[in-house]
Amino acid sequence: MLLLGLWDVSLWTLVAWTAISCHITLLSVTIYLHRSQAHRAVDLHPVLQHFFRFWLWLTTGMITREWVSVHRKHHARCEGPEDPHSPQIYGIRKVLLEGAELYREATADKSILEKFGHGTPNDWLERNLYSRFNIVGVALLAIAEFALFGLAGIAVFAIQMLCVPVLAAGIINGLAHFWGYRNFETNDAATNLTPFAAIICGEELHNNHHAYPSSARFALRKWELDLGWVYLRLFSFLKLARIRRVAPRPRFDADKTVMDIDTVKAIISSRLHVMESYARKVVKPVHATEIKAVPEHRKTLRKAARDLIKVDHLLDEAGRTRVAAALASSESLHTVYELQNQLQAIWHKAGASQDALLQALQDWCKEAEATGIDCLAEFAARLRGYHLKPFNG
Repeated sequence: MLLLGLWDVSLWTLVAWTAISCHITLLSVTIYLHRSQAHRAVDLHPVLQHFFRFWLWLTTGMITREWVSVHRKHHARCEGPEDPHSPQIYGIRKVLLEGAELYREATADKSILEKFGHGTPNDWLERNLYSRFNIVGVALLAIAEFALFGLAGIAVFAIQMLCVPVLAAGIINGLAHFWGYRNFETNDAATNLTPFAAIICGEELHNNHHAYPSSARFALRKWELDLGWVYLRLFSFLKLARIRRVAPRPRFDADKTVMDIDTVKAIISSRLHVMESYARKVVKPVHATEIKAVPEHRKTLRKAARDLIKVDHLLDEAGRTRVAAALASSESLHTVYELQNQLQAIWHKAGASQDALLQALQDWCKEAEATGIDCLAEFAARLRGYHLKPFNG
């Protein structure tokens, strides 16, 4: 009788419980640990916040301060030697298969916790139960499921224990920095995996997240699905959550022909949108035109197609060689590439005043229009109409 458990349920009931419990665990990670605690993009009602804390203690044994610290360091040192789990550093195989071990190694470094763990829960429950006895919750879950479902409960428990190590420590930290598509050319290798990984509650939209880390909403294209955001909107409607920040949504005023400080604010805050638009509306059309115009260099130009829009420091030696060969074969492509780099350099003018940024952008637009390249002149004119659409909650 003990091996069969106290509750005689069907196979489908076990499957449903396993799926639902894993879904709640992933939801707890993305909403509570990630968007609320690590990035402060959303404030949760104390009841909802404590439910997530309790659920993670029960199903993962993870400690809030540790998870938040490791994740914040990942953003601060992304793709560098100090990144706790970059496949660019450790290799994709190690991160996929040993992601949980890399996480544990990082949490053992107390300096990481001290530097990046600020603002996480430190109440009586955290100090005396969740952090002090973090394995007790997992043990209680194992005992309860074995008592209820018998041997089948062990299989359910095993799947629950693999949920975060495989889908978070492995897939997100691994594949989402190695393979996938990119909406934005961020300074790291983060990618989006959607639609194949929608079960990870929006975490699969990793390039979007690295582009705008403090945004509570990860989906930035109409066809992208962020399940975590769907739940957040529901929680917000029920007054269980307050959304603090989302990624900026640039808009354009076709009648605006003069740049001002508001234009600068809109362009700077949505600069990754600007660069994505530049790649789509300038670099790619010029590249396509040049392929037709200079057929003797067609192979060289095609090889460099992806490299031309990458952030420079993410190019390897072969990529730089491909770019150099493509630019040498096309004067127009060389021009738009140089202006692309000049536009990116404006974002990095450390300490520059808004007036200085305004002047830099105005000068860039004049230079772009003087090239005689139609799509470049159109892009410069479009920049003048930038403004931001406010978030209405």
